[in-house]
Amino acid sequence: MSDLYDRIVQERGSFERLIARIPGFKGYQDKQARRNADRMLRDYIVDLIQQRLDRVIRIEQLIINSGGMAYMSRTRNVKSKIQQLKDKMDSASAGYSGMWAQLKIGADEMETLYAFDEAQVKSVEGFDEALDSMEQSAGDQAKLDEAIVNLDTLVVEALSAFALRDDLISGFGA
Repeated sequence: MSDLYDRIVQERGSFERLIARIPGFKGYQDKQARRNADRMLRDYIVDLIQQRLDRVIRIEQLIINSGGMAYMSRTRNVKSKIQQLKDKMDSASAGYSGMWAQLKIGADEMETLYAFDEAQVKSVEGFDEALDSMEQSAGDQAKLDEAIVNLDTLVVEALSAFALRDDLISGFGA
């Protein structure tokens, strides 16, 4: 496990140490802590996505004000995909719950899942450059076309990566 996890576990209060002596309860606590951490991570990523979605809405207004009403169906399409990513992330079962609770996910598998989650965060943060480009090219048709296509490509890749993570989890039970 990570040094942070070990330090958190070691810093439990006397009540937690007492409860940890009950057979089977320590495993329950660890799973509950992982569920909570997984939910916190999901909430963090959902918040990042919502920030980018809000930014697309602001940029759309800038595009409209620059005479780009013709781009609204394309930006709406990208917004829809970003919303889909947000919804998938928000509704994803927390680790160790729901149908995944029966899967035996070990430390190696958890590291792989965390790598996917870190990649998801970087992916969402990567939307910023495409959004910057959209914002800067609101009045330039050629550049705006390219910026919208670029953002759409990034969002599709993020959706694909999330699907790969689900496939990976399914493979743990095989």
